[in-house]
Amino acid sequence: MKYNDLVVEKNTRPTRKGRGISAGQGKTAGRGTKGQKARTGHRKMPAGFMGGQRAIMQAVPKLKGFKSFHAKAEVVYTDRLNDLKGKVDNYVLAENSLISSPFVKVKVITRGELKSKIELETQFASKSAVEAIKKAGGSFKKVEILKKPEKKQD
Repeated sequence: MKYNDLVVEKNTRPTRKGRGISAGQGKTAGRGTKGQKARTGHRKMPAGFMGGQRAIMQAVPKLKGFKSFHAKAEVVYTDRLNDLKGKVDNYVLAENSLISSPFVKVKVITRGELKSKIELETQFASKSAVEAIKKAGGSFKKVEILKKPEKKQD
């Protein structure tokens, strides 16, 4: 026998259900006896259908409230900005470990006293924080959230 002489076919024939007792899958055709799943069209029942009994998804108690997938802004306090000078944006805050990454939302909130003159460029700032920045001789500019650079695929 040679490799090109091999017959590559499956040996089993498809089963012919419901074709008599001697066929092996006759009479009930492997569906058992009686009941909704033994009848035709039983595959059209919705997922989780339990024969008219209350479904498990309806019987299980639900959790109260909801889970917000909205990313929260990271908070930076004005007294932590005293060490910085000049233009302060997300990159500068991330370099000084005041936020986790330059690509997150940042909100500046008043705490303590701000003495240094800075040009703040972040996504959010409280009214009192903006007043404290202007009082120190600086300015606030609202900017969009920075997008992460896309990885180049070779």
